[in-house]
Amino acid sequence: MIVVTAEPDDLAGFHALAAEVEPWFGPMVDDPGFTAALDKAIGARSALCVRRDDGQGLLGGLLLGGGYPVYRIGWLVVAGAARRGGVGRALVAEAVRELMQRPCRVEVLTFGADHPAAQASGARAFYEQLGFRPGEPAPPGPDGGSRQWLRRTLNSGRAADPLQVNR
Repeated sequence: MIVVTAEPDDLAGFHALAAEVEPWFGPMVDDPGFTAALDKAIGARSALCVRRDDGQGLLGGLLLGGGYPVYRIGWLVVAGAARRGGVGRALVAEAVRELMQRPCRVEVLTFGADHPAAQASGARAFYEQLGFRPGEPAPPGPDGGSRQWLRRTLNSGRAADPLQVNR
């Protein structure tokens, strides 16, 4: 699998990924603000994706924001059929690889431990397996459920980073 910087032609694939997770995150596909955020991230070259082998859509996508010394994974979605296949890990590894200024911190806002989707989505366990640690609680999400920041500090030694994946 190859992680690439997203291009404008990938917008429909990002919308298809968003449609899959709307039950957890609320409406996105028809939200002009979401589309504007995707356009902005793609234009800024801060959107990554893994395209399907047949070229018909995406297996996963990630939006990276913030700036040195604190970066944020603003959105990470893997297609249901591709979950647990290394797509999410590859996306995060590529995002981390691109962070040239270190030490730095990478943070993500995800479901609180008590949120029903924390288990169903596997998001918390996924990030914790990648070395992210719980931070402070955040305001509730649009569904009224709990949210929490997870963070990971990246030191200057890039070669020992456990997120590195074989290419």
